[in-house]
Amino acid sequence: MRRITWRKREARPSAAPRSHRLRRAVAWSAFLVALSTSRAAAQEAPPALKVGASDNIQLLSHIPLGATISVGDVEVEQELSRPYVYVSRLNYRTVKEAGFHIIAVGNPKQPRLIYQWHIENPELHTGLGGTDGHYFKLRGRYYYVQAFQFGQTGPDKDLGAVVFDVTGLPDTSRIKEVGRLRVPDMPNGFHNVFPYKHSDGRVLLFAVVQSLGANVYDMDKFLSGDSSQGFIGRVPAPVIGLGPMGRAYHDFYVAYDPATRQDKFYGPGYTGYQVYDVSVPERPRLLTSITGIPGMIIGHTIQATPDGRYVVTYPEEDQSLRNHRHNPVRIFDLKPALEGPAPTVHRSIGAWTPDWRNFIHNMELRWPYVFVSSYEDGLQVFNMMDPTNPYTVARYYTCNCPHEQGYGSSPEIGTVLNGAWGVDVRNADGLIVISDLTTGFWALKMNCFDGWNGHQWGMPNISSVQDWDHGPEGTPKPPQKVSARS
Repeated sequence: MRRITWRKREARPSAAPRSHRLRRAVAWSAFLVALSTSRAAAQEAPPALKVGASDNIQLLSHIPLGATISVGDVEVEQELSRPYVYVSRLNYRTVKEAGFHIIAVGNPKQPRLIYQWHIENPELHTGLGGTDGHYFKLRGRYYYVQAFQFGQTGPDKDLGAVVFDVTGLPDTSRIKEVGRLRVPDMPNGFHNVFPYKHSDGRVLLFAVVQSLGANVYDMDKFLSGDSSQGFIGRVPAPVIGLGPMGRAYHDFYVAYDPATRQDKFYGPGYTGYQVYDVSVPERPRLLTSITGIPGMIIGHTIQATPDGRYVVTYPEEDQSLRNHRHNPVRIFDLKPALEGPAPTVHRSIGAWTPDWRNFIHNMELRWPYVFVSSYEDGLQVFNMMDPTNPYTVARYYTCNCPHEQGYGSSPEIGTVLNGAWGVDVRNADGLIVISDLTTGFWALKMNCFDGWNGHQWGMPNISSVQDWDHGPEGTPKPPQKVSARS
């Protein structure tokens, strides 16, 4: 066994003079400060450009569409026999391209840009331009609604949307403008629109107006030339003293709840999130709300699970509150408020974020997956099978853009508003389409996701996709007429 011996420690030389010790202490303190500063600087350094993807995402195709920050939302038609994607075009700074493009994706690996439409005299228009667009089907014909937001210093300041008949595609010469929705008493048009097949059989258009909430239009009446443009009601937004913007919604959602047999409107706004019963759209009724959320001020995006129990939400970025974007996606359980004594919901049950330094924009929920357009972080997909523990399952970076040099940036403040703006999913085959503010259109595929039907997951077959021919699943059908016996 090795013997261990201990030696008595030798005495140190006499201590240095006090002045030397003081100088050493000051130098050591300065070194520690410099070290901590350098570490903090390293931690706050802009992240490297994000490129690539997870192994389970395939790039099918990519089409650049225009200048930096000129591409808005994206919409894909759901029928495989109509393989068309609509991409909104913005009106940013010197780029005046407000309108929309149509891309044919019969072969998603070889997409074709087949049509472009721009507002008249685009150079005279101010504001965001074409922000959002969706299609609908009515009486056997197909229509596309392009929402617009123009400023008050140019033409079309009261224009909310332009509606086109696109039934004749792929023959683009048969595309015809059929009407314009105007809101002369409300500034800045429509930021978002949502065509919805109501449980009573009507095709309704919900449209966000920045001063009063969300207008509701009966599109059959609109197309028939109704003097009130088909307007039938309004979903109100709470007033909180912030002027006209204090009563606005943002990226809202409308869906049927088979369990309660209610059409529900989910609205994100300046007080949080509101849930309305719009079974009678002329008389919306508030069901519950999500308010008083710690660390959050403004609601931006919301979608509900097919059974209407959970909602996935995201807040708005406020330019005056730069760190506000560090909020995660939050998941709330509405059951305590919808079925119990709680009048409102305050606390989330789950949270998720792809990168705390950045900001997301829109989402499409196909239970248990949530497909997210996440600006600098491109396409992100997370699984919320367990709503208390969502986790990332796929990603694809579309932006390849420098950090914090996006829309609205200035020498004083940078924003992350650049990159993936819109996302949509075709339920028939699982095609994923992304619109990127700068890089344009992307078609992607996630391995083992070959389409979606809620029944495959033990859920109602309900998502943002509408059944234009039959209406929402679970809707009570009118009794069949029985002929009298002879």
